[in-house]
Amino acid sequence: MVEAHATARYVRTSAQKAKLVLDIIRGRDVNSALTTLKFARKSVARDIEKVLRSAIANAQQQDGFTGDIDRLYVSSCHANQGPGMKRVRPAPMGRAFRVVKRTAHLTVRVAEREVLPTKKRALKKNDSTDDA
Repeated sequence: MVEAHATARYVRTSAQKAKLVLDIIRGRDVNSALTTLKFARKSVARDIEKVLRSAIANAQQQDGFTGDIDRLYVSSCHANQGPGMKRVRPAPMGRAFRVVKRTAHLTVRVAEREVLPTKKRALKKNDSTDDA
């Protein structure tokens, strides 16, 4: 079983906003997750899509990968809080307010689904594929 991950660090968004999008794609197969991220209305979805594509590429480079991307799924994904950039905003009467511009570390892990053996149906005489 192949498992790979990718991480984007210091992404300029809050971890709380990124978790909203990551919760949507967790457990989905990668094609469905990419489609969801493409049409998501959150701006952080573009950054998550980039990380997911990187994780897929990392899985393709591993030994033992079957070459079938359709078998990959998002096994786990999370956003951790990164360091906040502290900025000063001018306020009335000579005062100043502190503004924290938050960052996040995004991690997406993909894994390959196990293929269960399927029972092959015995062909009967009545089952013919040339019904022309």
